[in-house]
Amino acid sequence: MPPVRAPMPRSFAESRPGPPADAERHAKAFQKARDARRTELIEDYVELIADFMELHGEARQVDIAQRLGVAQPTVAKMLKRLAEEGLITRRPYRGVFLTEAGQRIAEESRRRHEIVEGFLRALGVSEDVAKNDAEGMEHHVSDETLQAFERYLRAHRE
Repeated sequence: MPPVRAPMPRSFAESRPGPPADAERHAKAFQKARDARRTELIEDYVELIADFMELHGEARQVDIAQRLGVAQPTVAKMLKRLAEEGLITRRPYRGVFLTEAGQRIAEESRRRHEIVEGFLRALGVSEDVAKNDAEGMEHHVSDETLQAFERYLRAHRE
């Protein structure tokens, strides 16, 4: 299937925000990006914890740190935050477990990732690159865009 080419703006200047009248729209776009960055880390952690729970029945702090390439104190700080937000529970001498709310976030994040990755693959992006690119994009794409990706995938299934 040949890659789909989106129409390009006539010039770069035409795609840029205009004069100060567009400042509010521009500010909203930056706010959306900042909000997505804040939730991205939470989504990555709960998705990873869900993966470990499926494989091992629980997630251990040391395994999370190793998989994310961060120090254990960094993971401990984030796990404390996730517990305070009601997304995980911890058991003494055991690992970390998702609550129902945490599981819902993990499932939604996984679904978003699969849609973005599938869309990139449908455009002709290689499997490894699509998987890696989707890892960041899944958190920043709007629901409207995600729905458009899904429609495209449904329309182009072989």
